[in-house]
Amino acid sequence: MEFLALEWVGKPIWMWMGFLAIVLALLAFDLGVLNKDDKEMGIKESLVLSAFYIGFAIVYGGAIWWAYDAGHITTSDGTHAGLTYFTGFFIEKALSIDNVFVISLIFTYFAIPRKYQYRALVWGIIAVIVLRGIMIGVGAALVQEYDWILYIFGAFLIATGIKMLVVPESDPDVSKNPVVKFLNSRMRVTKELHGQKFFVREMDETKGKMVLAATPLFVALVVINIADLIFAVDSVPAIFAITTDTFIVYTANIMAILGLRALYFALAAMVHRFEYLKYALAIVLVFIGAKIFWNNIVGKLDPAISLGVTLALILGGILFSLWKTRGEEHGKDAKTQGAD
Repeated sequence: MEFLALEWVGKPIWMWMGFLAIVLALLAFDLGVLNKDDKEMGIKESLVLSAFYIGFAIVYGGAIWWAYDAGHITTSDGTHAGLTYFTGFFIEKALSIDNVFVISLIFTYFAIPRKYQYRALVWGIIAVIVLRGIMIGVGAALVQEYDWILYIFGAFLIATGIKMLVVPESDPDVSKNPVVKFLNSRMRVTKELHGQKFFVREMDETKGKMVLAATPLFVALVVINIADLIFAVDSVPAIFAITTDTFIVYTANIMAILGLRALYFALAAMVHRFEYLKYALAIVLVFIGAKIFWNNIVGKLDPAISLGVTLALILGGILFSLWKTRGEEHGKDAKTQGAD
């Protein structure tokens, strides 16, 4: 068992295996116990499950904080493990709210009933664990080999934040998505859903035999995971701008994503209420990007300040959005009743 003490990407193998074991146990419990039967998840259940995942992520962050203070864990760049974990977690969580809107559009386009959506999202996490791991691994290798790459990350985050502030958003057209076109042209896809199945066998009239075909649920799953990768282009550099410790970057990312799947069913119905959050996130990205240049030119910024500024901006964006749109639901309901 000595190999467990060997280091991989800056941390002992037992730490990586322990974290992945925790994630797999949560997924098994979620998919095999809580959602063993296909059912529509209500808002109350969604909020309770989300609170559990957020609470678990906070407890896990507390354990990292304790391990750091006890001298059992140190970051590769000398930053405080607990502070950087929570900063990365909250940034990823907030950035994921935009992802909820895109996921909702994808499910609507493929006409996926709510009772099948959660199972698809949980299975999608498995792909996210692998794909995010690859992206973060590549990013870590680049940062370790070429430390100047952090300046590129910083400039990219600043440019992305400014773009979010000045360029109006438009709803993506799923029908024109290149991934959807590619899958429909290269794969046999059924016209109708087949329950929770991703693949089924159906009769090919031209060949006169049963052939394997993907269902719209599988296509939706692939498109959602591609969309997650696109969102990761912003979030992964943002966390690397906070810390170059690969373990902290990966765990903060995955912990934030785990709870998002549950929170989706509560947020999907009110995502329009977070209209002004994107401006707060834009400022966060500019702040985190600028911090890279500040740390290397002026002096290292206290991680506690980074966490405080990040939390203040995100919380301020959420509260301001909810305040500005406080009468929106009521107005919509009244309008609907008037039309009836």
